[in-house]
Amino acid sequence: MRPDTPATPAENENADHVAEAERLERTAAMYPEDAEALLLQAAAHYELADARERATAHYDALLASADVRDPALIRALKAANLWEYGHEAEARAIIAGLRATAPREPAPWVIVAESLEAHDELEPAHETFTEALELLIAPSERDSGDLPYAAHPLVLGRHRVRRLLGAEHDAWDALADRVNRTSVSLDELHDPKRLWSLGSNNPAELRAEIGRLQAELGSYREALSRPFPVAVLHWPSDEYAELLSAYPSLASEYPSYEAHLASIEASLRELASSGTGNLGIVTGTVPSYEAFAASEASSPAEASLLPQYATTLAARGRAVAWPPEAGAGCWCGSGSAYSGCHGDA
Repeated sequence: MRPDTPATPAENENADHVAEAERLERTAAMYPEDAEALLLQAAAHYELADARERATAHYDALLASADVRDPALIRALKAANLWEYGHEAEARAIIAGLRATAPREPAPWVIVAESLEAHDELEPAHETFTEALELLIAPSERDSGDLPYAAHPLVLGRHRVRRLLGAEHDAWDALADRVNRTSVSLDELHDPKRLWSLGSNNPAELRAEIGRLQAELGSYREALSRPFPVAVLHWPSDEYAELLSAYPSLASEYPSYEAHLASIEASLRELASSGTGNLGIVTGTVPSYEAFAASEASSPAEASLLPQYATTLAARGRAVAWPPEAGAGCWCGSGSAYSGCHGDA
């Protein structure tokens, strides 16, 4: 690209992901006890930036480490990544090896099954979901419906694949219906023909399909938010003023701007002292918040929406790690070093 050619949105987004990956790499070097989690996040950002070779390099380095904590998860991520940039044979070999070793956690199974599904390998995907459920879930848990949250993607993914295969409902599908948290039935959400309705000229049909998609997005958002940093919401001063001008009822949450900033630092220090790691700060804007409220069919004036907004920003990779690196500027945007601003306490 010529230097005077404006970057496209995709190029800008890729650059953002690479920058975030490189920041996570620097943080991992400073905190080796958290390096595995941080480098996995860095690899995820490289995948989003389509820098898949760099992601694979992280997976290989972690697997070569003597003290790697979750090798099955890393191998699953590596397989899914390899398949995406043309290394299908190697990916299949890793997946076969993982299935043979039978990991005792749901996450590796979910990743390899969804990778198979994404490449239209529906029968192997179905077999993988089923193997995992039969291995990890006791008959009593299946019958009672008391399924661990981490196993929900297994039973929901299996239901989705079975709908694509045209299979009849079985006991696991009944369990999937029981754990479904959306207002739309799984048969509707996973109906292979539902996308045809997007071409309809009937407004009622289009509204119904949009409702289904929003319900499904809500489920994915909840699932995706969990691996990301625990993040506290920060409003810059101009956004803070605009927010309270538009939604005065939120003044009960934010009595003053100084109190808002002090509360952020206090909350993060309290979380850190309780042993919570991987903390971050996300920066809100009023247009973004209003768009989020609309996607949730809610009002921006609802204070209960604020933590959900923060979680969603974190899930989108918008969190900045706290505390800032030594010598870095303060998160509040004052321009002063953190050590002499909110870090001076």
